[in-house]
Amino acid sequence: MKPLIVQTASLIAWCVVEAFAAAEPLSITLPTETAKLRPSNLPGYALATQKCQICHSVDYIEYQPPGMIESQWVAEVRKMQHAYAAPITDDEINPIGAYLAASYSGKQAQEIGLQPSTAPVPSSQGATMTDVKTLLDQNSCLNCHAIDKKLVGPSYRDVAARYKNDPKAVDTLADRMGKGSSGRWGGIPMPPFPALTPDELKSLAVFVLSH
Repeated sequence: MKPLIVQTASLIAWCVVEAFAAAEPLSITLPTETAKLRPSNLPGYALATQKCQICHSVDYIEYQPPGMIESQWVAEVRKMQHAYAAPITDDEINPIGAYLAASYSGKQAQEIGLQPSTAPVPSSQGATMTDVKTLLDQNSCLNCHAIDKKLVGPSYRDVAARYKNDPKAVDTLADRMGKGSSGRWGGIPMPPFPALTPDELKSLAVFVLSH
């Protein structure tokens, strides 16, 4: 009787293993990112829009304690740079921290000693093709894209192939880089780059399409 019980148990175990082996791989599709940073005329707003959403959702910022002061936000941004290799330069840490403190700490900019500014974040004006490498470096484009292979986003070669017969490709790409886009290459959104001028966006689009 005992061997029969052992054989039955073994048969059940075999059936369970086969059932798992035959099961289709689990596929999870995340919803498209819809949350946006709170608008501000502080220069850190454009930087945060460009840099923060490369690595995480805006919801991550919304979930931070509302009582955080500017120095704590600055420390948080610095941690993202050092611990998680976020594409943020040393000069960008304080402006981003100041914007986050003004917008997400429940205080107005004047209350924490910040002076709003309508001046755009400095960038290369009137970019030509010779400036493209600088634009790629300044905006961390190559953290998400490569010339000939997919990284976080599509390769430039794949983008060029998709738009090779589109006579409006340069304008289309420039518009999507400036305003951001989602859903065209998967679930990860392309963050907007509002600090770039129309000439800079066009130069980047021409560069991408040249591949």
